[in-house]
Amino acid sequence: MIVTVTPNPSIDRTITLPGALVRGAVHRVSSVTDEPGGKGVNVARALGLAGLDALAVLPAAEADPMLSALRACGVPYATVPVRGAVRTNVAITERDGTTTKLNEPGASLDAEALNALTRTVIEAAQRAEWIVMSGSLPPGVPASWYADVVAELAGRNCRVAVDTSDAPLSALAASFGRAAPDLIKPNAEELAGLTGASGPELEGAAAAGDPMPVITAARQLVERGARTILVTLGAAGAVLVEPSGSWLAGSPPITPRSTVGAGDSALAGYVRAALAGASAPDRLRMAVAYGSAAASLPGSALPGPELIDLEAVPVKAISLSRSDT
Repeated sequence: MIVTVTPNPSIDRTITLPGALVRGAVHRVSSVTDEPGGKGVNVARALGLAGLDALAVLPAAEADPMLSALRACGVPYATVPVRGAVRTNVAITERDGTTTKLNEPGASLDAEALNALTRTVIEAAQRAEWIVMSGSLPPGVPASWYADVVAELAGRNCRVAVDTSDAPLSALAASFGRAAPDLIKPNAEELAGLTGASGPELEGAAAAGDPMPVITAARQLVERGARTILVTLGAAGAVLVEPSGSWLAGSPPITPRSTVGAGDSALAGYVRAALAGASAPDRLRMAVAYGSAAASLPGSALPGPELIDLEAVPVKAISLSRSDT
């Protein structure tokens, strides 16, 4: 079983425009969709579509619309009751796939609710092969929470992935000497924030076909104790770095429609491949195939296995001095 943890879940509302977003203008929208979301919830949804046993752990009141939305999607869940309502995040998607996001802060978690959430995760780990903790932290939760839970899970018979940003990601990286997750999944900007590099320069190099700056930055984290780094690079593909080597995967040609959930789908693809015992290059290939398939779908739709084209994703090993094609 895979347990996904979403401390700050959301109803994801995607507004699709027929053209470009113009600040201050009045727009007629093409469509509006609402889906249960938050990064961990998206991972659980994508894994469930592949027929895998995934449980979504999240804070939500019993009558919250989020839970009825999860039931409608067929996603099993375990909740920690809270007083506030699950937030609504708005994504505005333009014709070319450009996406503008407006994310609410989320309902506060008091000490009692946070302790209950931590206990729920630790208890679920007893029967999990993977724990996937994803997304921002809501008000009231210390930035160190992901790092603290990773330390609690150390030595248990499950693998741990974390996908977060900003202060929680920095706190996680600072704790690598204490305990490191099996996988972290930054994008180029988040990787730059951890290593002192320039996000635009990393993204620019990757877009120009040079993965070395990204790999060099990711290797800094491996040297600090990280186990595996999956760096998602949008249209430039992704890089996987671990102590045994580094690999680059290119994105297959797609028509982008929405980037909502693409990174979460990539993480789901990686976990799906890891559960099957895939090699590092094949884990990376599956991650990029999933992320690209998600970007080709409208709104916050997530891909099922029938949309995954592994043969369309080129992967090559990269050394620090040259590429091996």
